Formats: sequence, structure tokens, C-alpha cells
Amino acid sequence: MHILLTGGTGLIGRHLIPRLLTLGHQISVVTRDVAGAREKLDARVSLWSGLAQQQDLNGVDAVINLAGEPIADKRWTAQQKQLLCESRWQMTERIASLINASSSPPAVLISGSATGFYGDTGDLVMTEEDPGHEEFTHTLCARWEQLALSAQSARTRVCLLRTGVVLAKGGGALSKMKLPFKLGIGGPIGSGKQYMPWIHIDDMVNAILWLLDNENLRGPFNMVSPYAVRNEQFAAMLGHAMHRPAFMRTPAGAVKMMMGESAVLVLGGQHVLPKRLEASGFGFRWYQLDEALADVV
Repeated sequence: MHILLTGGTGLIGRHLIPRLLTLGHQISVVTRDVAGAREKLDARVSLWSGLAQQQDLNGVDAVINLAGEPIADKRWTAQQKQLLCESRWQMTERIASLINASSSPPAVLISGSATGFYGDTGDLVMTEEDPGHEEFTHTLCARWEQLALSAQSARTRVCLLRTGVVLAKGGGALSKMKLPFKLGIGGPIGSGKQYMPWIHIDDMVNAILWLLDNENLRGPFNMVSPYAVRNEQFAAMLGHAMHRPAFMRTPAGAVKMMMGESAVLVLGGQHVLPKRLEASGFGFRWYQLDEALADVV
């Protein structure tokens, strides 16, 4: 297949592309920085400097849309919120428009979202059937999904990736979580009772391939391990994996002072289950957090 990717130089993209190449697929990546992407990606990957010049996506068999400004890197000022939205919404809207303009459209659009769709839902168990809690992350993800779904037709199915914290070596949220533990000051954040939906990068890549290959699958999928953990459990297991202490609790007030509104990303949480993935027959490789952390730390 000829597969078009956005966000190909991101954490998930960098792990997904080698698997796709191994399977014999032709890969094209949309990027704003062609020179930088060329240094990071396999020479067999074709690079597109954008979608502005494209009139349609005829000749593309599948689109995997992973583009988006990192959500936790900066405080949520009004300007940063706008950037977070536009980096997701504009690309997704453009892709949907090109798919709809195609006489022979891609058979599938696999488009990013996040467990933030559900908002901060406490101990409530969330599956793909549940609506989100009205707050910024829900607004961001709901519109993102809506734009992707506008590409759906009898010829193009759309799958939505409601992704939790992706555990992988050399990047992503885990690299930031590890720092205080390295300094010996790691531990739970706030109450520590908030749930942290997580997924190992191997399962993330395998699940995307599963959605790519199974023509009967469409709609939202929670990309998380079946076994959610609370923040205090995560901290204890991360400390154990790193052979570092994990007893220094970070007060909620300090987190709010540092992060502002975006503190909800670490003080809030969702108890999310991958109901539709498991029902489709997908088998997870990494069920236990301690084993997953031992593999990636």
C-alpha cells in the first residue's frame, strides 16, 4: 500500500514507519521541515513539504494522521491553546477535504485523538461509548475527531486513536517523568489517586497495523492497556524500574503553580478501557505496567 503519514517524525511515527517499511508498504510523510525529517527518517520514505499543492489523494491507499503540537510542553495560554487546536484541526480538515475530492480515495483514514476526549472523569470507567466531560481537552479532541469523520464514506472508513500515555524509549511523556526520579525526588503527583491510561509503544504500533488491515473496523478506539493504574502505582513502579526512590510527593498546589490550567493533565485522569480493540480480537503484548516499564526504562 501507499501510505501517507503526518506526524511521521514524532514518537509514534518514528516507531511505526520502520514496521510499515518492513511490511513492504510505500511511505510518504508530510512535514514542514523536509531537511530535518530527512535526517531522522529512512531514506526509503518520500517527503512531502505540505498538502497545499495537492488537489486530491488519488494514488494513496491509506492515511495515518498523527500530527499535532505536543500538549504538555507549555502552559496553556490563550495563544498556546489556539496552537494546540490549529495544529490538529487544520491538518485534519485539509486531509478530509482532499479525501472527499478524490475520485479514488484512500480506503482508510486513521486519525489521532487522545484519552483527553473524556476529560477528567475521576474513577468512572470510560469506554468508547461514553461521552466526554466538557473541558478544554474534550473540546480539542471532539472537534479533531469530527473533522476526521467528515472524510468517512462508503469508500473510506475512519478510525480514531484515543491514545493514552505512550511508553517508549527515548522520548515522549516518559522521558519527562523520569527526570525527578533520576534526581531522587520522584513520587506521586497530587493525591496520586488519579488514573493514568497507558500503552506500550509496541502495542500502539501493533494496534495501528490492526486497524489498517481490518476492513470492518471504524470509529473510535481507546489506545490504552486493559489494566489502568493510579498515579501512585505508576510512580512506585517507575521508581522500581529505575532503582530509585519514589516517595517524594509533589503537592497539587505546586503543580498548579507551575503548569496553570494544563495541570489537569497530571492531576486529573481517566479510567479508560480498550473495549472496542479487545472486542475486535486484538491481542495486547504488554498487560502489566511493571513489565512494560522494565522494557522501556
